[in-house]
Amino acid sequence: MDRRKPHRNSDVARAVRKTRDRLAQQAGNPDFDREMLKLHARAVVGGALFLPGLILLVTIAGAAAGVGSRILVWGGVTLLFNAALLVVAQRIDKTDAALIKPGSAKRNFLFAHALSGFGWALFAMLSCASCAVDQFHVVKAVALLLAMAATAIMTSSLSGALVATFALPVAAYAYASKWPMAPIDMMMLALLAVALPFLSYVARHLHRSSIMLLSFRSEKDALIAELETAKAMSDEARHRAEEANLAKSRFLASMSHELRTPLNAILGFSEVMADEVLGPVGNETYKDYAGDIHQSGQHLLNLINEILDLSRIEAGRYQLQEEPVTLAFLAEDSCHMMELRARNKGIRINPQFEPTLPRLFADERAIRQILLNLLSNAIKFTPTGGEIRVRVGWTAGGGQYISVKDNGPGIPQDEIPVVLSAFGQGTIAIKSAEQGTGLGLPIVQGLVAMHGGEFELHSRLREGTEAIVIFPPSRVMEELPALPTRMAANAGW
Repeated sequence: MDRRKPHRNSDVARAVRKTRDRLAQQAGNPDFDREMLKLHARAVVGGALFLPGLILLVTIAGAAAGVGSRILVWGGVTLLFNAALLVVAQRIDKTDAALIKPGSAKRNFLFAHALSGFGWALFAMLSCASCAVDQFHVVKAVALLLAMAATAIMTSSLSGALVATFALPVAAYAYASKWPMAPIDMMMLALLAVALPFLSYVARHLHRSSIMLLSFRSEKDALIAELETAKAMSDEARHRAEEANLAKSRFLASMSHELRTPLNAILGFSEVMADEVLGPVGNETYKDYAGDIHQSGQHLLNLINEILDLSRIEAGRYQLQEEPVTLAFLAEDSCHMMELRARNKGIRINPQFEPTLPRLFADERAIRQILLNLLSNAIKFTPTGGEIRVRVGWTAGGGQYISVKDNGPGIPQDEIPVVLSAFGQGTIAIKSAEQGTGLGLPIVQGLVAMHGGEFELHSRLREGTEAIVIFPPSRVMEELPALPTRMAANAGW
């Protein structure tokens, strides 16, 4: 398989189909010769009891009717001929399909069928002047019709087998008839003469149906092979992608110290230079450069912190430090921290908290990061003079929720999965002058999932966006009743 080419699945399917055709077909022959020969052999072996049983029945009936020893000789000879046909069929049935030579196998079958037909020709030549049966020719015709019908069903997989078997018996029946023929004898001869091409026509249709079924099976095998190949390749690609992603996450999670240490030095030295702690720089341009270095280093440190947080979450190395926290208090504190940034843009933060909410068993740092990320996104995309509504309250199922809703430009519905993916940004964020890293919402989603909660993002164009964080009822801590105070039993206490 060449995984670099997009048509690799079709190539594999064609290879499988060619292999099956090589095993089942003769070169240049569109029919499934080997498969049809195997089907014919199985049909002869499966019907091995019917024709010999019919021969024994005719032999016993003829002996009882007074035909004499000739019917016994005929029965033995015809059974011997049928045994030869059965031997040929068993040998073909036990041979592997790839080892069958269609030409010689077909000739052997036709010769064995002709030999079997020679026995029925001997039966058609029998005569009985002193039989107890008045219409002996009619009985012979009926027996030939039964044998012809049974043979037509069994030999439908081998074209020409029916004619090879019963062309001679029909001719022998016509030769053995008395001339001029009685009307009943003429009718039976005509019936045999018409039955042979009619049953041959039926056998041909059964033959075509068998070929069609084999063709459908071959196409089904090819389709299954193609699907299995595609599934195996997809599983392999997914497994490799998961391994690569896990390796990436583990690498980034282990690089925390190596990345932060030089950045902290850059930030510290640039801040010393910008503040001229050790003396005047002497050139204002250098001072501005030091400020730019500090600002860029701070931005890079924030980006690295977000990448490391997301990597630890994906690698399963983010450890929650769970403790009882008050959701409303954390939301109010986060709103105060973002108040100055919102006021600089002329945005009003409107907190709406339900009173007397019980405490939540969660990681305080993670909850603060969730709130700050959501508020930062809302401030970033809310226009000047807008409003951000922050709500904290109960859910219908007994949990608690945080809702941050803005009246910004909104997000198109088809872009919501994009903004929820790592480094994903919508078209509005790309056009915005205040571009981010695209990691805030994925970090929120990961932290909420670690708490067993749900994160929902609802947005409409030109109406705004609402981010909802839902914590399950299992994290809500029940209020314990106050301990009763016991009065002293005596005044001495």
